[in-house]
Amino acid sequence: MIVDLPSTTNSQVNKKMVELRESGGAVALGRVLTLVIVTGDGTETEQAIQAANEASREHPARVIVVAKGARQAAARLDAQIRIGGDAGASEVVVLRLYGPLAEEGAGSVVPLLLPDAPVVVWWPNDAPEYPAKDPIGELAHRRITDAAAEPDPIEALRTRVRSYVDGDTDLAWTRLTSWRALLAASLDLPPFEPIEGAVVSGESDSPSTDLLAGWLAASLGIPVRREVHRGPGIVSAVLERPSGNVEVVRPDGKVGYLTQPGQQDRRVTLHRRAVRDCLSEELRRLGPDEIYESTLRGLSDVVRGEPVDSAEQAEPVSAGQQS
Repeated sequence: MIVDLPSTTNSQVNKKMVELRESGGAVALGRVLTLVIVTGDGTETEQAIQAANEASREHPARVIVVAKGARQAAARLDAQIRIGGDAGASEVVVLRLYGPLAEEGAGSVVPLLLPDAPVVVWWPNDAPEYPAKDPIGELAHRRITDAAAEPDPIEALRTRVRSYVDGDTDLAWTRLTSWRALLAASLDLPPFEPIEGAVVSGESDSPSTDLLAGWLAASLGIPVRREVHRGPGIVSAVLERPSGNVEVVRPDGKVGYLTQPGQQDRRVTLHRRAVRDCLSEELRRLGPDEIYESTLRGLSDVVRGEPVDSAEQAEPVSAGQQS
């Protein structure tokens, strides 16, 4: 069910939610957190709501969407309440703020927060430079950004390094989970030799490629080179060992190939993760992510290589991808 409240106020929104709760049951029961989504008043709003609805099936939540409209318009609050089948396993409150109200999102959010429940804020794009200092970010236990959705993803990642405080995370980091698990598991097989260096390649504007390189540098304390290669996203990761390299190559963004000395080449699933899957994973953690923090610090130890030219990019990175 969708209820529209045009040109309304916070008190009227609260009153309507109480009415819906009394007529349809205590819909707030079982909500484990409040997810606040801060976005623009465009198509990205519905995309973010859809991702949150999918994530809510694992994490029932009250979702509050702060959609900032035109700053030049007259001050106005248009609200919409979604419950039932239109809200997944959550209840969704969309607040469209116009004019001076567009910068007063925190004041509109506070009355709608679930009592005694953790607050997570997600900026699908256009995140503030310092999320923890943002008025809405100050309300949150966790703050989720997405460097890949910014106009300059690599510069956005550098900003994350400068602004990090406990509770910050980024979906560019969450997209690495499968890569990190595969690389870690590959070292559980013989030969058990030290890793002497690593090379990570991917698109020039892929923050996940940079973060994978930073993770290897921070975790293994080895020299890591970050090279540019036509994507999509991360293309390959090579761990250098005396007896032969461990290589993971994903040329098409879907299927990867794992090559190890003394082992047959293997196909592995490395699909690029959907936003809803990354969001679900991040909502499982409400404390600081120490590994992400150390990875951000490890970015300063990564050496950026020269871009690979077009002819080289046309060649396979590894024989394993020929299978």
